Amino acid sequence: MRRLATVLGTLATAATMALALPDAASAATGTLFIAPNQSIENPSGCYNAQIFPLILRNETNDYALVYDGSNCTGQVIVVVPPGGSTTQKFGQSVYIA
Repeated sequence: MRRLATVLGTLATAATMALALPDAASAATGTLFIAPNQSIENPSGCYNAQIFPLILRNETNDYALVYDGSNCTGQVIVVVPPGGSTTQKFGQSVYIA
C-alpha cells in the first residue's frame, strides 16, 4: 500500500510539473540510458525498448514515464525521477519531455 501511495504521489508531481511548464519546449538536459545500448543525449519524446525487461537509468533533469505499451501507449507503470533507475518486466517504452 505504501508503494502505491509513493507511485501515485510521484505521478501527481510529474503531472503537475508537465501542466505547470507548458512553454518549456526544450528537451530534458542530460542522458537517458535504456539497456542494452541506447544512450540518448538531451532526450525528448518517446523511445521503445529493444530488450525485455526494460532497464532504464535517468540521468536527466526531468521525469521519465515508463509505459506498458510500445510507442508510449497503454498505462504508465512507473515514473523515474531525475537520477533514478528501474527495471520493469512489462515496460515497453519511455517518454521524457
